[in-house]
Amino acid sequence: MFSRRNRRPKTPELLQAWQALDEGDVPGALRQLRHGTDDLPLDELALVVARAAESAGFDDLRVASEALAGRAPKAPVLYDFGYACIERGVPHLAIPALREALRQAPDAAGILRELVAAYEREGRHREAVDALVAHESGLLDWPDRYLLVFNAVMAGDLALARRHDARLPDPQEAMWLPARARQRAMLERAAGVAEASPLDTTDLRGWQYVIGGTVLTTLSPYGFDAGMTGRYAWLQDTHDQCLRGLVRLKAVLDAAGADPTSVSLLPDRDSRILGLAAARLLDLPAQPFAPDREDTLVVAYDLTKVADAEQGPETLDRLHERTPGQILHEHASNWTDPPVVTADSATLLHQSATAPWEGQLRAGEDGDVERGAPDGRPEEEIAADILAADATPDEGDGSAPADPVGGLTDFVSAVRDTWLRADRAGLSSAGPVSSSRFL
Repeated sequence: MFSRRNRRPKTPELLQAWQALDEGDVPGALRQLRHGTDDLPLDELALVVARAAESAGFDDLRVASEALAGRAPKAPVLYDFGYACIERGVPHLAIPALREALRQAPDAAGILRELVAAYEREGRHREAVDALVAHESGLLDWPDRYLLVFNAVMAGDLALARRHDARLPDPQEAMWLPARARQRAMLERAAGVAEASPLDTTDLRGWQYVIGGTVLTTLSPYGFDAGMTGRYAWLQDTHDQCLRGLVRLKAVLDAAGADPTSVSLLPDRDSRILGLAAARLLDLPAQPFAPDREDTLVVAYDLTKVADAEQGPETLDRLHERTPGQILHEHASNWTDPPVVTADSATLLHQSATAPWEGQLRAGEDGDVERGAPDGRPEEEIAADILAADATPDEGDGSAPADPVGGLTDFVSAVRDTWLRADRAGLSSAGPVSSSRFL
């Protein structure tokens, strides 16, 4: 058994992580390893990961790390380390090891697929494409060429995706049929939206539709040219924003010719509040969600929170395969940790959002930041406040382009033939800072 007792990393970044482990701070150590690990010495990286894994009780990762730290990095040892990192949710640590393993064993399809999986989880789709293209002569159609098409779409390279999709036969194994259907749906949506949307690196609405089939109704006016391109990071939501989302939702429904006859209320409080406001705005009856109800608008505030409600998991499961005529709208959709169900439309994309009626952060009388008390009034009263709010768009910081309602409805008119009918993929937001895991 190799011993780490007297060994310490020498690289500054890894030494900082080691010192965090000295203090018993495993999360802090992993944060130190979140970025810039691709070119660190693998034996030292494995030394730190082994100690963190031991503290966390991850014996598989500890054993794989100790093997890498204790001997020359050969392909099987590198592969085992990379595989364990992916399984334990740290795929960024797997990438340098798997990349070296593939260099040593360039014909090893299993190593290539694990490297692609790690790149996908990190949203590094262009690098996944590059790895697959570099080994194109040895690719199998399923899964390898399929993975090439998928990652090309996620990287925004539709020309490459279409070229390889044309070479991809239908799978012989039934397990790949859903993946094939989703992939075709993506390319079909891309073709349908081409005339209405540029699908460039800043076209968040266009790529959100291509990747997941969701119509995004508003864009964040903050930090647009700093890489957010319409996404929110941390958001304290407002009644104004909720009303703005509902007004734009109505415009989307009108442009698509959709005519729901009711609003279905989901079981969590946030969604019930917003659903009641939607029902009043659209002049429709509001009813508790029923999975078999047709021609209804299902309104969620944030689908990731529905799961925490009583009967929430069962409700989400029934929303996977929606009844004909059901339209699912989500107000605040998490783009870094997407919900298990993909909405047909969403008001905004966020990393973290606090509803207006939850306890929001504010400056106290002493200047310190404190969290206010939640609004405990009846849901109907809060819904009335939403309808009395101001839907005028937020001017933001001036970095974002204009996003008039007319541009949104033109977009919906262009995609109405593919909206609501193709398979929906539960993936993160597309674009230069997206991240997703497909397989």
